[in-house]
Amino acid sequence: MKKIERKDIWLFVAQLAVWLIIMLALPLATFLSTQDFHSTKTSFRVVWGIMHSPFVIYFTNFYILGPFLFFKRRFWLFVFCNLALILFMNFPFIYVFLARDRIPEMPEMSPNMWIGFFSGVFMFLLLNCVIAAIAIGIRHFIRVRQIKQQLQDEKAKNTEAELAWLKSQINPHFLFNTLNNISSLTQINPDAAQDAIAQLSDLLRYAMYETNKKTVPIQGEVEFMRNYIALMELRCNEKTEVTTTFDVGQNMEIAPLLFISLIENAFKHGVSSNRPSKIDINLLQNDDELVFSCDNTNYPKDDADRSGSGIGLENTRRRLDLMYANRYKWEQTLEGEMYHIKIILKI
Repeated sequence: MKKIERKDIWLFVAQLAVWLIIMLALPLATFLSTQDFHSTKTSFRVVWGIMHSPFVIYFTNFYILGPFLFFKRRFWLFVFCNLALILFMNFPFIYVFLARDRIPEMPEMSPNMWIGFFSGVFMFLLLNCVIAAIAIGIRHFIRVRQIKQQLQDEKAKNTEAELAWLKSQINPHFLFNTLNNISSLTQINPDAAQDAIAQLSDLLRYAMYETNKKTVPIQGEVEFMRNYIALMELRCNEKTEVTTTFDVGQNMEIAPLLFISLIENAFKHGVSSNRPSKIDINLLQNDDELVFSCDNTNYPKDDADRSGSGIGLENTRRRLDLMYANRYKWEQTLEGEMYHIKIILKI
C-alpha cells in the first residue's frame, strides 16, 4: 500500500474544502439575508439532502473505485460498482416510486406530474454519473502529473549515473596515457620522470577530490589542463610545437574534466616522432559563452597503437548532450593535415 504523504493530506483537505464551500454557500446566504437560524438550518438540510449523494460518490470514485478498478482496467466492475453506489445513495427516490401505493401521505399524481418526477430523478442520477466522471478525470490528471514527475526523477537519476560513469572512464583513461608517458621518460631522464610523478600526483588529487560536483570553478579546470598539457609534452621532441591560450573569467563554472579527452586526442593523433607537429589549444570566454578550440596536425595511428582507448570524442559529445543540451555548438573538420575541433558553450 502506498505510504500517505503530506501532499496527499493537503489534496484531501483542498477537495473537502471545495465541497464544504459548495454545500455551505446557500445556508450562509440564507443566514445573511434572513438572520434566521431556523431558515438557515432548513436550507442546510435541503442542500445536504441533494448534495450528500454526489459528495459520497465523488470521494468514493476518487479514492477507491478509480485507483483500484478504473486505472487497473477493471471497467465492467467499475461501472457495476458505480451503478450500485448511485442506486444505493438515491434509494429514497426509488422507494417513492416502488412503494407509492403503500405510502398514505403520497398524494395522487397526474401523468404529467409523474413525468416531471421521473425527469427530475433521471437528471439527478445523471448528475451523479457526471460527478463520478469528474472525480475520475481529476484523479487521472493528478496521476498523469505524478507519472511525469516520476519519469523526470528517474531520468535525472539515470543522467547522474551516466555522467558519473562517463567521468569514471575519463580518470583512468588519462591516467593510463600519462603513465605511458612517464614510463617512456624514466628511460631517458629519471629526474624529469620523478618531477612528472609529483605533477601527476597533483592531477590525481584534483581529479579524485575536486571533481565530485556537477560543476567546478573554471580556474581549477584551467590549472588542471595546464598541468596535463605539461605532462603530455614530456613525450614530445623538438619537432613538436605546442601553444596554449587560456583567457577566462574568475566566477564561471563548468562540468569537470570536460575537455581533457580532446586534449589527449590532440597529443595522441597530432604528434609524430619524425615529422613537424603542431598543437594549438585555446579556451576563451566571450560574455556568456565559453569557447574551446584545438587545432593539431593529423597523424592517424594504426591498429597496433594502444596509447588510448578511442573513447574521447564520443565520451565528450555524450557529456555535452547530458549537461549542455541545446546549449552548445560542435565543430569538427579535417583540412589537409590539420584537424580542427571547436566547442562553444552557453554558460
